[in-house]
Amino acid sequence: MSLEPAEPRAQARGLNITDQLLELSAKGLRRTLRTIESTQDAYVTMNGRRLCCMCSNNYLGLASHPEVIAAVKSAVERWGWGAGASRLVSGHMGPHAELEARLAAFENTPAALVCSTGYQANLAAIRGLAGPDDILLLDKLNHASIIDAARGSGAVLRVFPHRDYAKLERLLDRSAGYRRRIIITDSIFSMDGDFADLPRLADLKRRYDALLIVDEAHATGIFGRQGRGVAELMQVEEAIDVTVGTLSKALGGIGGFIAASTEIIDLLVNVAGPFIYTTALPPAACAAALAALDLIEREPQRREKLLSLANRLRAELGDRLGFDLGGSTSQIVPIIVGEAEAAVQLSRRLEEGGFLIPAIRPPTVPRGRSRLRISLSAGHDPADVDRLVALLETFR
Repeated sequence: MSLEPAEPRAQARGLNITDQLLELSAKGLRRTLRTIESTQDAYVTMNGRRLCCMCSNNYLGLASHPEVIAAVKSAVERWGWGAGASRLVSGHMGPHAELEARLAAFENTPAALVCSTGYQANLAAIRGLAGPDDILLLDKLNHASIIDAARGSGAVLRVFPHRDYAKLERLLDRSAGYRRRIIITDSIFSMDGDFADLPRLADLKRRYDALLIVDEAHATGIFGRQGRGVAELMQVEEAIDVTVGTLSKALGGIGGFIAASTEIIDLLVNVAGPFIYTTALPPAACAAALAALDLIEREPQRREKLLSLANRLRAELGDRLGFDLGGSTSQIVPIIVGEAEAAVQLSRRLEEGGFLIPAIRPPTVPRGRSRLRISLSAGHDPADVDRLVALLETFR
């Protein structure tokens, strides 16, 4: 029995990878991995050059904080590195239990569940609570992890235009026959930097007896008096049934979490496949998150400085220079350019000037809405913001 050559078979099936890559290049959509040669901080080294990094989610500068590093070292010496298995087999260790208790206290909820990534936390929460008898109602600009989780849940999926809560209400009004009506939203939308109207969503949730899931990934540690997020800032925490968060942004580490009632967390432990069938987070990563929570509670000036820098940047770029910043109200400040290639070219010019801010292109954002997504850090200074503004002004 002879085997056919691999290349003709691939071409016959429409799998010419080279052509597909060339097509991506022609559209300005081909991406490449670039190596950072330093710690993640406000400034990084890449290709031997020191660049001001304004694209990281290391919002509070904790990824390389000495206390976080010390906590990791100590935990590795005590617990080793890998957790060995999934949490329900042998992977549930002391640091996981300690972190869950701490997160529940921080979020002011009865219980919390730690997951291996923030992406997985959304998968576990949504797929654990939703099935064929349920309907999920999603903001169009929700994070990809929410969309993927909803599509894989088996539930009926309805998407409403971004922040169009009148449309959401019409959908709720027509969905009385489902077992569960579940509204899901980001609190801060990751590519636009704007807020969901959580008080409006809380009102709809109550009036239509729905569940409300809020992903606070880009708000945890930054907004609210205690740093819990936008729900705390807007004083609607009691209306949120499930809060999803991440340990990989303001907390500077890796992992995700779900905060909710004891009953909901118990259910997820028993039925949420993305949690059940995943190896547990390394215990040292839990120790890093615990150290980061200490810093967030002890040093509110970090988030205060971050938000002050964001206000300064928006005032200069939007109010004074007239750049399209969308509806940004957070530490995420997009410069919406339009076409993908134009965004790539602007990113290159900024890199030549000493700033690392990659272009964000479809499918991450809609066609014609490519942008540079500036994300600030507490490690930046006003001089960094002013230097970026001055450079962008020369491009006008």
